[in-house]
Amino acid sequence: MSAPFRLVLLRHGHSEWNLTDRFTGWTDIALTDIGLQEAALCGRIIAEADFAFDEVHLSALKRTRQTAEQLLLAAQHPAIPMHTSWRLNERHYGELQGLDKQQIFAQWGKEQSRRWWRGFTDAPPALDHSDLRHPRHDPLYRDIEPQLMPGSESLQQCQQRLIPYWQQTLTPRIQAGRRLLVVSHGNTLRALRMHVEDISPKDIEQVEIPSAQALVYYFDQHMRLLDSQWLAAE
Repeated sequence: MSAPFRLVLLRHGHSEWNLTDRFTGWTDIALTDIGLQEAALCGRIIAEADFAFDEVHLSALKRTRQTAEQLLLAAQHPAIPMHTSWRLNERHYGELQGLDKQQIFAQWGKEQSRRWWRGFTDAPPALDHSDLRHPRHDPLYRDIEPQLMPGSESLQQCQQRLIPYWQQTLTPRIQAGRRLLVVSHGNTLRALRMHVEDISPKDIEQVEIPSAQALVYYFDQHMRLLDSQWLAAE
């Protein structure tokens, strides 16, 4: 579909903690070779579909930048500005970060655990402000007001800190005809899809975001969603 108002969303590729099924959240983990290959494949698909971009928007976490760089390299795309924001970070998993599912099940039980990572309103146990794992202690966020840094988030809270970036940064650019690529994370993109597609809290529990597969949105001039498509290999 041809439309002047377009947005491409992409979840980063396979990361090192995906290998051990650990909850990553805001932990700054790199891509695996598989993740780099996924990003390169997506870049070739995007190039074959004749997509080009004016700028890229990333989270503050290295796995999104690695994905974007590998994608653009594989697509033989000209250099473009890259903008980073903590508001595009993955949902913060609090005390669950670094643990695998079996450890979480053993400590908190399957039913509660599944509500934390699939539900909309339940947040996992939060890191204390004094905990050195809390992002307010991370030099990566030294320029951000400490009270904005979460020690844990529900999907709802993740959506609440994402929406200002959507409304104040992404939407005006799209309406100006800028061709944007947003590389973010599974839960952050679930939260954005929920907002754009008007998905209910119950239905969002079933929504999955595959890694390194581009989702394209087409809007009218008033940012009403006209159509969407996944770009995938034949």
